[in-house]
Amino acid sequence: MRVPVVGHETRRRRVRRRRALWTGGELLVTVGVVLLLLVVHQLWWTNREARRGAERKVEALEREWDTGREPDIAPSPRSTDTPNTDTGTLSRQPQQSTTRSRQPSWSQAYAILTIPRLGLRVPVAEGVGKQDVLNKGYVGHYPGTQQPGQAGNFALAGHRNTHGEPFRYINRLAPEDTLQVETEDAVYTYAVDTTLGQTSARDSGVLRKIPRSTVHPTRGYTAPGYFITLTTCTPEYTSRYRLVVWGKLVSMRPR
Repeated sequence: MRVPVVGHETRRRRVRRRRALWTGGELLVTVGVVLLLLVVHQLWWTNREARRGAERKVEALEREWDTGREPDIAPSPRSTDTPNTDTGTLSRQPQQSTTRSRQPSWSQAYAILTIPRLGLRVPVAEGVGKQDVLNKGYVGHYPGTQQPGQAGNFALAGHRNTHGEPFRYINRLAPEDTLQVETEDAVYTYAVDTTLGQTSARDSGVLRKIPRSTVHPTRGYTAPGYFITLTTCTPEYTSRYRLVVWGKLVSMRPR
C-alpha cells in the first residue's frame, strides 16, 4: 500500500492559501462594517443633527421676533416686480402688503415654513447652497424668485433624504392643504394647488414668476398670481429628477 507523501512546499502553499483567504475575509468584513457605518451616518446621524439644528434655529427666530430684535437683513424699496401680461416685461407697482419688504442676507434664515399636514416647521434661508443651507436641514429660497407675499413665485428647495429631509413627504400634499410662511412682520398662508410628480432637474420654468414647466408645457400657470413652489429630488435617494408642488396665496395677517 502506497502512502501519499506531502512535501514541505505543498504544505507551505496550503498555509499561504489559508492565510490569503482569512485575510480576504477580514478585509471584506471590515469594508462591510465601514459601509454600514457610512449608511448609518447618512441616514440617521445627519438627519438627527440637521433636525436638531433646524429646531434650534426656529426657536432662535421666534425669540428674535418676540423681543423685537432686528434680524440680519437690510431694507429694500417698498415695491415689487409684477409681470405685464401683454408684453411679458416687468413693471413696477406698489407692494400690496402693509408689512416691511426686506432683502435677506445670503444663507441666513429669515422665515419659518410650517406644513401642518406633515408636522413640519423648518427655517427658510436665502440661497440653495448645500453646505450653507440645505445640509443644515433648512429650506432654501431660490435667489431671483419673489419673497413671501409678493406677486410672483416664492420658490423653495429642500432635501428629500438625509440632512433633516424636510421635503421627504411633500408628495403626500393634496389640494387645499395649507402652507404657512412666517416672517418677522407677517404670516402668509398658501393653499396647495397642484403637484408635478416628476420633471427634469433643468426645468427652470417651474421657478419663473408665472411658473410653468418647460418639459411638461401643460403643467403650470398662464396668468400672474401669488405662488409658492416647493421642489425636491425624486425618486427617493436619487437626484435625477425633481418633484414640484405649487400653491397659491390665500391670506396674509400681520404677526
